Amino acid sequence: MAVGRASILGVAAAAVALVLTAGSAVPAAAHGGAGHGGGHGTGHGHGHRAAYVALGDSYTSGPLIPTQVDINCARSNRNYPSLVAARLRGADLTDVSCGGATTAEMWKAQGTNPPQLDALSRRTSLVTLQIGGNDVGFGSIIRTCAGAALSDPTGNPCQRFYSSGGSDQLRAAIDATAPKIDAVLGAVHRRAPHARVVVVGYPALLPDSGVGCRPAVPFADGDFAYLRDTEKRLNAMLARRAKAAHATYVDTYTPTVGHDMCTAPGVRWIEPLTPAAPAAPAHPNALGEQAMAAAVLARLHVHR
Repeated sequence: MAVGRASILGVAAAAVALVLTAGSAVPAAAHGGAGHGGGHGTGHGHGHRAAYVALGDSYTSGPLIPTQVDINCARSNRNYPSLVAARLRGADLTDVSCGGATTAEMWKAQGTNPPQLDALSRRTSLVTLQIGGNDVGFGSIIRTCAGAALSDPTGNPCQRFYSSGGSDQLRAAIDATAPKIDAVLGAVHRRAPHARVVVVGYPALLPDSGVGCRPAVPFADGDFAYLRDTEKRLNAMLARRAKAAHATYVDTYTPTVGHDMCTAPGVRWIEPLTPAAPAAPAHPNALGEQAMAAAVLARLHVHR
């Protein structure tokens, strides 16, 4: 029984890892869409049309959500940038979000996806940025915590592992990511000096109560609260860096509470490690992308 469960967890963790490294492993011939979201133009603005550029990782790109328009980056034309652009009537969208992106991919190509910052220009009027999760190590955290739970399912083995050196390694990783976010935001402002810049936080992945849901989400009971607090710490850092850079922060955590990966199909907006809806493991499904779009539009004061 234990061997079978370990095998299942291994497959799920491998699927997460595949999504989180999407842009680095797919050949150029697989690229579809030239970095653009579905049906919203070239993204560099024409006349009075708003030029909207979406930067980010797989939480932005929408892996496995139909319809995938860029295989290299696991990008959907129903991700939140596409939904936001549809509500901003007449907006031209350039969506260069890419699964597996870190802050480094703002400056360097990722498979067939060019450096994301290259999509910006002085004509850009709106930028959304959702990045930092892969810098902290979302994929490796999921693998480590799911694996640790096998030997101590009712304890907190993941928290003990990340605190074994006397300090919280994930807290340190978040702190180390902060100056990288500052650098990205500085580059965005320089390349798109007239744009409104919106930093998008990450949605509620786990129950806000801290109560687990083994075996549906295979983390140890005592690690759910630790991982919840780690995500909140990441979002708080992003909010602070946005404020320091005179950018707008969008809280997607609060409006997605109660729709985490422990909730039932149809209710949840984040899929568990074995998804029931078209989405990557531990990622937003179509409803989750809709929820993030609604949060962005609310901060932009666009009525749904």
